[in-house]
Amino acid sequence: MANRSLLNPPTSDQRARFAHGFGQRVLLTIDTEEEFDWNAPFQREGFGLEHLSALPRFQSFCEERGVVPVYLIDWPIATSTEAQDILGDAVRAGRAEVGIQLHPWVNPPHDEEVSTANSFAGSLPEPLEREKLTRLRDAIAENFGVTPQIYRAGRYGLGPNTAGLLKELGVAIDSSVRANYDYSAGHGPDYSRHPLNPYWTDADQTLLELPLTTVYWGMLRQLGKTLFPLSAKVPKVGGVLSRAGLLERISLTPEGVTKAEALRGIDIAIDDELPVLILSFHSPSLAPGYTPYVSDAADVEALYDWLGSVLAYLGKRGVRPTSVREITQSVIV
Repeated sequence: MANRSLLNPPTSDQRARFAHGFGQRVLLTIDTEEEFDWNAPFQREGFGLEHLSALPRFQSFCEERGVVPVYLIDWPIATSTEAQDILGDAVRAGRAEVGIQLHPWVNPPHDEEVSTANSFAGSLPEPLEREKLTRLRDAIAENFGVTPQIYRAGRYGLGPNTAGLLKELGVAIDSSVRANYDYSAGHGPDYSRHPLNPYWTDADQTLLELPLTTVYWGMLRQLGKTLFPLSAKVPKVGGVLSRAGLLERISLTPEGVTKAEALRGIDIAIDDELPVLILSFHSPSLAPGYTPYVSDAADVEALYDWLGSVLAYLGKRGVRPTSVREITQSVIV
């Protein structure tokens, strides 16, 4: 197995295996980031952190259910004393974990032009991507007292150099591949051919990829990687396929995915024997008005209902919560 870019789909011999008894697990990840206008151009200034006051409720929610949430934090969060006060004790006690999420437009050094293309960190020159990653890793280690072991590129923006840089920094896991999605039309990566199963990104098995969980559901789901990109170009066709129960793409996120859809997706993931299911959402969705998915207090409660129902259903299906620490200890090298 040769070293490969994270942009390339892996070969079959790269698939990761886990220790006997690991079974199927679920990892809850939160892209923990500043508030900004999702419909406006990217900018270095003008963001907010008001939703941080909603984090204690969420952390308590997780602890009550035996879940160790993984906060993938970017520069504004990593350098926020409020975030450190809210999450620090839980992280140091092992009741929560922190990882790295790089939003290059707000992360020093600010040597690049702010643009859509440069919002994908993997598109930056290697020295600049390295410096941004290093500064963020060091800020997290200094301010939260732990060395982060998992990375997610903001906007899922991996590049040809990212895997090597993560290895240099001693990061054990990447979770940036949003399998079954193609961002190339907007200057981003194409993950439409990537698998959902965890896999090793390199020959020496030092960097594990945990793709975000997005499954195809329906009678034609085995043809999803071929048919869905075609149907997406003709929205009416995609809508017909979905309503007819023929083909639907389901991501395990409360943002834009109904509870019923998520439960169908979980059934597919379990049937496909995925060892690790990834739940994900953005931290500003914990408060009203900061993302397109949560407009008011009722939407916040709906998000908690989604999470509670999904976690309960996973428990009934025998899928237990896991953590980054447990995954790194259980994967077979």
